[in-house]
This record gives sequence, C-alpha cells and structure tokens, in this order.
Amino acid sequence: MLREYSFIGDGERGAVIAPDGAMTWLCAPSWDSPAVFSGLLGGRGGYAVTPADRWHVWGGYYEPGSLIWRNRWVGASVTECREALAMPADRHRAVILRRVDALDGQARVRVTLDLRAGFDGRPMRELTRSGGVWTGSSGALRFRLSGASRARVDPDGRLAMTLTVAAGQHHDLVLEISDRPLDRDLPDPDFCWSATQDAWSAVVPDCSDLVARRDASQAYAVLTGLTSGSGAMVAAATTSLPERLESVRNYDYRYAWIRDQCYAGLAVAAHGPHPLLDGAVRFITERVLADGPDLMPAYTVSGGRIGSERRLRLRGYPGGMARAGNRVNAQFQLDALGEVLQLLGRAAQLDRVDTDSWQAAQTAAAAIEKRWTGPDAGVWELDDQHWTQSRLECVAGLRAIAAAAEGAPGSHGSRQAAGWSGLADQIMASLTDAVHPSGRWQRAVGDERVDAALLLPVIRGAVALDDPRTQATVQAVVAELSDDGFVYRFRQDARPLHQAEGAFLLCGFWMALAAHASGHEVEAARWFERSRSACGPAGIYTEEYDVHQRQMRGNLPQAFVHAAVLETAVRLSEPGGQAG
Repeated sequence: MLREYSFIGDGERGAVIAPDGAMTWLCAPSWDSPAVFSGLLGGRGGYAVTPADRWHVWGGYYEPGSLIWRNRWVGASVTECREALAMPADRHRAVILRRVDALDGQARVRVTLDLRAGFDGRPMRELTRSGGVWTGSSGALRFRLSGASRARVDPDGRLAMTLTVAAGQHHDLVLEISDRPLDRDLPDPDFCWSATQDAWSAVVPDCSDLVARRDASQAYAVLTGLTSGSGAMVAAATTSLPERLESVRNYDYRYAWIRDQCYAGLAVAAHGPHPLLDGAVRFITERVLADGPDLMPAYTVSGGRIGSERRLRLRGYPGGMARAGNRVNAQFQLDALGEVLQLLGRAAQLDRVDTDSWQAAQTAAAAIEKRWTGPDAGVWELDDQHWTQSRLECVAGLRAIAAAAEGAPGSHGSRQAAGWSGLADQIMASLTDAVHPSGRWQRAVGDERVDAALLLPVIRGAVALDDPRTQATVQAVVAELSDDGFVYRFRQDARPLHQAEGAFLLCGFWMALAAHASGHEVEAARWFERSRSACGPAGIYTEEYDVHQRQMRGNLPQAFVHAAVLETAVRLSEPGGQAG
C-alpha cells in the first residue's frame, strides 16, 4: 500500500522505498529520465536492503527537518537502515547512501542490486569487481557500488549478498549512478553523511513557532527534495499511480507545473523569505519572460517542453497503466497567470524580486489582458471553458501585484498599479454570468455545479470575505462536496462522491484556510487535522484519499499537498480573520 512507502530526494531526483527496504522507484539522472528502478510499476529493476532473518515489526522515521529516512525492523534483533540521496546534489550523478545499523544484536540483511535503465529496458552490463568495488553500465548510464565486496552475480543477473553486521556496529553501502564517467576517487561515506546532514540543516527553517511543527518542517523538507537547482519543483516524483483503481486517470507528474510552483512559493512566503521562495521566483520569472502569453502549464525542471503522453512497456501499478509524458503540453491555463502575479506580488512585499521579476509581472499582466476573455483548461485541466476560478485567480493576482507596485520605486509605481487594478475590476465586473441562482459562484458559464477550487479566490483576496457570493460558496462546498471531514473537487456525476474519485487533499486544506480567514478557528483546525491524517507513517501525501477504503491514491509525494500542509500550519498559527 502506498501509505507504507517512504521517499528520499536531493532536488535533482527522488527514490521511493518500500517498508521491506526495497528501493522500488528512481529515475536517473533527472526527474523525467527513464526509471532505473521500476518495481513500483511492475518492472524488475530495484535496489533492496532487506532483513535476512525473520522480523516481526516494521517502522521508520525521518531525521528532523530532512529527508534522511531510517527504516527499522524489530525481531530477534533491532536493525535500522539509514537512507538518503547525498547532498549537495549533482544533476549528472545520483549518490545513494545506505547505512545498516545493528542497534540491538547482530544484524543480517540481504542486499540486491538490479539496475535497469530505460524503464526496465536495459539490464546491467560490463559488471566488474576491483578492489572490492563493483562497476557496470546500464544503457548510457554508469554505476558503481562500494561496500558490497562480497556480492556475486546471481542467476537472475543481479548483484546479491547477505551482509552481517556485529551488534553495535554499522556498515555503509554507496551506489553512484551517472550519465558521465565517474570520478576515480570513491565517495567517503562519513564525509557524504556529514555533508548531507549539514545541507539539510542549512535549508529547512525552524518551524517551532507553528502548529503541527513537525509536519510543517517535514513538508518543507519534501518540497526541498522535489526542487531542482534550477528552482523548478516537480509536482511529484512518480508517474502513473492511479487516482482511482481501474480508471483512466493516472498521469506523469515528474515535471514542474507553473501553478504548483506558485502554490509552493506562496506557502513558503507565508512563513518567511526562505531559499525555496527565491528559487520559485527565479524559475517563474524565466519561464514568463521566455513564453509570455504562450506560457505553458508545465515544463521540465530545465525549462524544456514536456513530451507527449506515451504508453510504457510495464505492467503498471495495480489498477493503473504506466505512462510517460503529459497531455498538459497542449493546454493553456489562464489561472496560472493569476497565480504568477500572486507569487511575484508576495515576493515583492518581502523584497525578493529584481528588475527581471518586475518585467515578468508586466508580461504576465499583459498576457491576462490579452487572453482573459477566451476559454482555458482551468485548474483541473479539463476541456476549454470560461472557468470562473480562472478569472477570479487573475483578479487576485492583479490586485496582489498592484498592491506591491504601489510601494515600488520607479516605473513600478502608482500609475502601473492603477492599470492593473482597473483590469482586475473589469474582469470582476464581467462575472455576472458566473453566479448561480442561489447566490454562490458556479464553475463556469453553463455549468452550475459548485467547485472546491472556488475556495481559492476567497483565500487569495479576489473577493471580500463578507461578500455574500463568498459565504454562499463556502457553505455550498461544505454541504455538497464534503464527506467525513474530507473535501472533494466537484461532483462529477450523479454517483456518490467517493465512487467517482477520492477526496482531494488540497481542497481540504483550502477549506481550513477559508475557515481561518473567516475567523472560525475551531472549524479551521478540524478541517486541517482531518486532511493532515490522510498519510502513512512516513508523513508522505498523495493527491487524493479514498475515504471509504482509507487508502492513498495518486502520485507521491504530491508537492502541492505538502505546500498546503505548510501554509495551513503557518496561517493557523496566526490570529484568525474576521468572522463572517
């Protein structure tokens, strides 16, 4: 079950680890590279450090404020395996650190390596042992495994050995995977562990002032682990984990969505001007200046175009189909432009924008002016319509950047702010056909359903909290789209909510933020705690949660859900808004 998996990442790639110590997913050298370990989707590739003796209880935990994971197995002895991707990261070389600790009694673990590049298409070749170190290749990748001198090639072509560690001792394994020739010098495990610990200590801020401080700190660590040196943050580390079993809704999320990047940037900015905010602003600025009104919904972490969706030759996760690429590359999403302005406006208030970022704000505002009257795919990436939420997000963004420009020097002053405010008013005035007969906002012209995404303009300030349309929308979401404390996106059809899809965790946190903004502190805490519970022992969140089966659904870790955990923890630690 997904709830039992943990995740380690270094910003340039990420690995998923099962409770038995099998590393079942890793794409290398980069997020959108073909997987070298594909076991999560039914492939044969993997890297396991598993108890060789019978064990009875599994557990695990992250070292505070990091993605350094400790798998723990308790039986006749107590064994831990400390796991991390070494930091600082090299975008061409993944370094996987695994340290087996015999905490109570002798530890015996089974180690196997079956590296298969190209989504299981390229088995290991040129296996050579020299000086106790194994080297080899898989497709165009080279690898080196140190600490496994006793390993042998088994009948299945894997490197395998049984490792015995004396009580109170530890043993290090270091696996390097690179698309370039490997350095002659071997990595020193002690140095790598020390550097990795120091790197995490430097980037994850103190969250002791927040409610749910451990979860907030962990959410920041997850966002950091998903964020490349380019500043781009992937939506998730995996592809093709189904949102609902036996449905067609499973996608490749190993790319940087503009919308998700803005959500994460705003969440970080709510706590302070931390490094992740600067990276988000830098990546967004570059993409907006490059593409302007043709801004794509998502990019590779290097800023490139995403490939079209294609089927992979893997069995797939149970209930899903293995895919790579994403059809979002053919869409336009108007709301993303509004979220760009929200991010840049908030960053400006924290004095974290430069001349290029102000130019990007002007470009994004001009793109809104050019395109706001046309249809777009909307926040849920559906068919092109005149989505209410898209326009309200633009209103919120224009007002945010106008407020920031009022206090800015030179050309970013009151005249420009007035123009942006005027455009926001014009869009707002056009939305008379987006109001349901009951007085709430409806999804789109011709679509009278309520949508949980319409909570976001409430949170971001597109409309006043005491606006009757605002209050009616919040009440309708609670009445029509919530179940057992969880919130769904929208009602897909006449079926009960849970039969169509899982609860959308992001929407549950939005509900908490909306309740907090309205001054309903107890209600906000209830929504927060309910959504916060929808994870496994590692505290990792997917996109959706099956309320009836209590199962996590979709790719992991889902970046915008972790961003929502952080932002909600920050907001709930502040005095509430004005009661509505």
